[in-house]
Order: sequence, then C-alpha cells, then structure tokens
Amino acid sequence: MRVITGTARGMKLKTLEGLDVRPTTDQVKESIFSIIQFEIPGARVLDLFAGSGQLGIEALSRGASQATFVDMARPSVAVVKENLSHTHLSDKAVVKNEDSIAFLSKTTDTFDVALLDPPYGKGLVLKALQTLPSKMSHGGVIVCETSKEEELPESAGEFSKIKEYKYGKIKLTVYRIREEND
Repeated sequence: MRVITGTARGMKLKTLEGLDVRPTTDQVKESIFSIIQFEIPGARVLDLFAGSGQLGIEALSRGASQATFVDMARPSVAVVKENLSHTHLSDKAVVKNEDSIAFLSKTTDTFDVALLDPPYGKGLVLKALQTLPSKMSHGGVIVCETSKEEELPESAGEFSKIKEYKYGKIKLTVYRIREEND
C-alpha cells in the first residue's frame, strides 16, 4: 500500500494484518481521488473509520489543509500515527481514538470532504449518514466505500446520492448537495 501522488508520492504505508482488515485497493483509491480531485486542495478532510489512514493521508499528500482521522481500534490509531509520521504529514492531522458515530454526534468541526470506509455489512455508513451531513460544508462531498450489495439511501440530510461506481465487490457512493439547476 502506497501514497499514489502528491508530496508523499510513492511512500509505503503500514497496515494491520488480520481478517478484519481490508485496505482500499490502489484502483479504488485512484478512482476516489479522481472523483474528488478538485475538492481536495485546501480542504478539511474527515477520514472516518480510518484504519491505516491511507485515504486521509492521500488527501493531505494532494493538498488538503487538514485531516481528522477517527478509528476506535487502538492498533489502527497507532498505525495511522506511524503512517503520518513516516509521510511527514502529522502537523496537518488530528487523530481520534474513538467510536466514529460517537465522534460525529459530538464534534463541532465542519468538513469539506468526508471519506467513509467502515467494516462492510454492519450498517455503519447508514448510521454515519444520519449525523454527518450536519458536519459538512455547503459545497462538501461525502464518499462512501461499501460492498456492492450494501444499499445506501438516495439522500442524507441536504446531500443527495449523485453517482455510484462499482469495482468488483466494492461500491463507491458519492453524495453532494444538489443545486437548483442540477
């Protein structure tokens, strides 16, 4: 697993081993950042269910101004911190060791880009989408990575499902606020 482009281009990232770990493939990561490339420079990014932190680190490497990484597993938080240090991006990061849904309910921060890649099949994206829209900036974008079987709602708060992309067993769902002329 590596950073694809930007200031940390080519740097290898650590990940946890085990059956519960499912790092985003380079193909899917490339697709995510192709979809949101114009939102990244200067953005405040939320990497919810951070795992190794690779999505938030990719955003920072591509010019995001700040990223918040949230994961409830201590080993994941340790790997995120190690990866941030290795890529020299720690100064732009906030790392939270807590439940992602609880974090959303209490944070007062606002985000421009939210990247959600939770464990599949546990309904965590649906739970996050109940609160997340109120934490997003008006021009923000939410990208959810799920299994292709997982159905997500057509809307979440003011955000509407704009498009779905499928890559084998993986589905990306993109939410944005629809403008009146869309």
